[in-house]
Amino acid sequence: MTISCLIAQHRENELPFHMIKAFENGLSKDEIVEVITHLAFYSGWLTAVAVVRKVFTAANKAKG
Repeated sequence: MTISCLIAQHRENELPFHMIKAFENGLSKDEIVEVITHLAFYSGWLTAVAVVRKVFTAANKAKG
């Protein structure tokens, strides 16, 4: 829900923190992508795509 609201409000600065927390709390990459895909026709999905790429890249590097 929080991610959806932040995407809709174009809150690019807050999105990374909340995406990381969602990921840490069990949301899968596919589920995060589904949120972005669902919002594609309604709000700022381009911003979300750029942010999620950075978050997923950082998560992959952290895993080693």
